[in-house]
Amino acid sequence: MTQRRHGRCLLGLVAALILWLPQGGLAQDDSGSLLDTGGLSDNVVLQADEIRYDQALQIVTASGNVEIASAGRVLQADTISYNQNSDIVTATGNIVLLEPTGEVFFSDYVELTGDLKSGVISGIRILLDENTRVAANGARRTGGVVTEMRKGVYSPCDLCEDDPNAAPLWQVKAVKVVHNQETRDVEYYDTFFEVFGVPIGYSPYFRHPDPTVKRRSGFLAPSYGSNSNLGLILNVPYYFNLAPNRDATLTTMFLTKEAPVFLGEYRALTGAGGYELDGALTYTTARDNTGQELDGNEFRYFIRGDGQWDYDSTWRYGFDLYRSSDDTFLDRYNFDNVDTLTSDVYVEGFRNRSYASASSYVFQGLRANDDQDQIPVVLPWLEYQLVTNPDADGGFFTLDASTLALTRQEGTDTQRVSVGAGYEMPYLFDSGQLVTLRASVRGDGYHVNDLVIGNGQPDFNGFEGRVWPVASLEWRYPFVRQSGSVQQVIEPIVMGVISPNGGNPAEIPNEDSQDFEFDDINLFAENRFPGIDRVEGGPRINYGIRLGAFGANGGRTEVLVGQVYRARVDDTFSPGTGLDSHFSHFVGRVLVSPNEYLDLLYRFRIDNESFAVRRSELGFTAGPQWLRVSATYVRLKDDPNLVVDTTEEREQLFTSAIVDFGDGWGATGNWREDLTGAGTISYGAGLLYENECIVIEAGVDRSFTENRDVQPDTTFLVTIRLKQLG
Repeated sequence: MTQRRHGRCLLGLVAALILWLPQGGLAQDDSGSLLDTGGLSDNVVLQADEIRYDQALQIVTASGNVEIASAGRVLQADTISYNQNSDIVTATGNIVLLEPTGEVFFSDYVELTGDLKSGVISGIRILLDENTRVAANGARRTGGVVTEMRKGVYSPCDLCEDDPNAAPLWQVKAVKVVHNQETRDVEYYDTFFEVFGVPIGYSPYFRHPDPTVKRRSGFLAPSYGSNSNLGLILNVPYYFNLAPNRDATLTTMFLTKEAPVFLGEYRALTGAGGYELDGALTYTTARDNTGQELDGNEFRYFIRGDGQWDYDSTWRYGFDLYRSSDDTFLDRYNFDNVDTLTSDVYVEGFRNRSYASASSYVFQGLRANDDQDQIPVVLPWLEYQLVTNPDADGGFFTLDASTLALTRQEGTDTQRVSVGAGYEMPYLFDSGQLVTLRASVRGDGYHVNDLVIGNGQPDFNGFEGRVWPVASLEWRYPFVRQSGSVQQVIEPIVMGVISPNGGNPAEIPNEDSQDFEFDDINLFAENRFPGIDRVEGGPRINYGIRLGAFGANGGRTEVLVGQVYRARVDDTFSPGTGLDSHFSHFVGRVLVSPNEYLDLLYRFRIDNESFAVRRSELGFTAGPQWLRVSATYVRLKDDPNLVVDTTEEREQLFTSAIVDFGDGWGATGNWREDLTGAGTISYGAGLLYENECIVIEAGVDRSFTENRDVQPDTTFLVTIRLKQLG
């Protein structure tokens, strides 16, 4: 007998198959008893437009928008039949099988067991994570975990909209493809790799994690290239997934003109912070400082790292590490081109408006004239800073204290203690004038060994100190006018400073104030030296004017220009600094940013007598988001304090561009030129292409720098990364 009902119905089977119809009745035979369909697994739900039950053959047939759900799996099809005797579910037409782990299977014919975990699928297509697809002539499912396919194709690449039958950008074809949802692996047997449908490689066996895997140990995409000094380059990285919070990468750099280089990176997160370490090591032909080969081999290496951890809500501690086996290893292998390597350990605390720290520094000089025995070790360096809460008048006190010890194997050893206290009180008049009063006093004590005084005097050993009071009064009066949507500002600024003359005896070494520069940033500073070892003395007046125009949409233009008048010429400032006479050079800046398409900053220092430009620094970025062009121009004229390598004049131009062509294409370019006559320093260009299934990066760099065994070179590298392929 055949029982037939029409309409939308729900079939729920717990221990036996139960049919539920929207009319409210249960599926019944002519005698009124429930259909005895038992056999499908527990907790199965079926819904369809129409259901038939053949009691003699014990076959349930559902048609029209059929959907079966079982233990998180959902099977959809035009028609589904269930044979109670064989416990087989057969589905035909527009079949979709959704797995609990997210995979989606498509087919036109499926035979599965009642629990939907095992069976055969004809003409299978699988949609994995990240829109990756697998297709095959047929497949066998086992245990709801393993899908074994014959004549399979794997690719995350989108098909061409104009010609969907065309081969994708790349795909992997194999006689047999096995996808294991438990181990999340995709395995291939007798494998061909194709690009635009053209086979370019074969492997008898190949395996990679499926797209649901975000981290797993294995080989990463290699990079290929060449260097005119090192030869052909092949970088092969291997990634180690050590734990959810730890990983490492080991890369072997193969070179045809040098021995291999091994690079490593280790990263770890802890409950209180984290740290990273990386480095490189090689055992290669020994060379002298000119690059000539010597007999034998030598180890060359570098190690670098940083880390930081929180001890509690106030204190944290950390380190920075950077060391190299020699001066030119980093530069020769294009790892870095820095002049000094800095390593330190520190502890620091923040509480309310106070700060405290203890640190130690070690430096490694990489320039040809650096003598490591004369480079100091800082151990320890202790600092404390306090800013009190403002009082009823808005004033507040400051306290700064520090002590450090610098030691050298050769040269001056210094121990210093410095304590300073100050008070600052701003006052805003009803007219808009802002007056700020500052007063401070600082005491510095030094103990020095082997300090070279010069001028025929013997080296100094002993104690030296100073007490340094400073008082200043700053006045600002901004005039504001609204013109349409633009707000215009004119603000004159005058600052008077009083402090004793002198203050820099020859018995106090200059360790932290050598890199001095007079510019718009410290125009209104009480002490323009960046450190403690040098102070600025004598009465003086800092004055200038700031002009600005600010648009309602965020655009702005600002101009600042100013000068310093000193009542007494101070020989602390050497000729060329711009502060060695009564009237200083003019310093200032021009900032132009009318909209999102232009940012321009020009900083300058102009001789107050000849009006010759002594310093020019121009930087700008312009263009829409798809084309950003930037340039930086720097000119330093006759200022020995600005250039550590004692060059009297430097003039450089650096330009770069980033282009987004659209459709995944992009390019970069850069050029650095020495305009004093030395010519080009370096240039480079890069090309990037990225879509849903591939990333291609190519770059070429040309350097004209000569540094002992580092000669001018050209480097070309290409990296091709196939997405969702490990």
